[in-house]
Amino acid sequence: MNDKISVIGVPMDLGADRRGVDMGPSAIRYAGIAKKLERLGFDLKDTGNINVPQPEMYVEAGKYKYLEQVVKANEQLAEAVSKEIGDGRFPLVLGGDHSIAIGTIAGVAKHVQNLGVIWFDAHGDLNTGETSPSGNIHGMSLAACLGYGHERLVSLGGFFPKLKPENIVIIGARDLDPGERALIKEIGLNVYTMHEIDKLGMARVMEEAIKQVSRETDGVHLSLDLDGLDPHDAPGVGTPVIGGISYRESHLALEILAEADVLVSAEFVEVNPILDRENATAQVAVELIGSAFGEKLL
Repeated sequence: MNDKISVIGVPMDLGADRRGVDMGPSAIRYAGIAKKLERLGFDLKDTGNINVPQPEMYVEAGKYKYLEQVVKANEQLAEAVSKEIGDGRFPLVLGGDHSIAIGTIAGVAKHVQNLGVIWFDAHGDLNTGETSPSGNIHGMSLAACLGYGHERLVSLGGFFPKLKPENIVIIGARDLDPGERALIKEIGLNVYTMHEIDKLGMARVMEEAIKQVSRETDGVHLSLDLDGLDPHDAPGVGTPVIGGISYRESHLALEILAEADVLVSAEFVEVNPILDRENATAQVAVELIGSAFGEKLL
């Protein structure tokens, strides 16, 4: 793994249309992300935050809420991610809601021609304006990267699609909308629901997932939504779903991923301090980041 890491904060809540998640980057920083990575020996640079407008400035509704503002923020993010990779650094993006994956992946895909993605999430984020029950873009980010949805989201960065279905694995899904289930079946997307995790065990799930996303790809991006974990372990998220991945299973998954040494970028999203208990979810995010970057007990 690249030993030069650039932290990029994205205080985005427009994609979720719920206040609080915009404070996620600050919460993760406060929980000690810099000390964690520096203690592991990484050359760390914090680039600060992308500028994201406040939702109170706009009255927005429809199939794609805050579309213009989400697009502009993600364009900035894509440029920032691309710059750091161009400078030979590993981009570590802190959210913010999961709509920021559109910008992160657009920036990475400019440099990694055939990108694999491991998507830890309780949800599929595979809706479009036609299938979304809410119009919230954080539930459309993976679909946009695959080339489905509004043209402004799909073509962000000047090219599309960013990803191929065979190079993606979703892990931890347990809340899928009808339109998402239909798209998964249509394109043959690899999804390990909690059923598969319980049945196979996390070690086998990760071994199979890494094999899938590493096959004929040039690098792997990790997109980790904290609501992939069970709310007992990560209470500070906007869309919690009971019955999720445990704290220990999450660490095991990222430890196995670190051992595979395939990551070229990562993002940790949906930490909402307003809904949290004593910044516990941000602290979990920091601990998981440590595991993803090779931290071990011995």
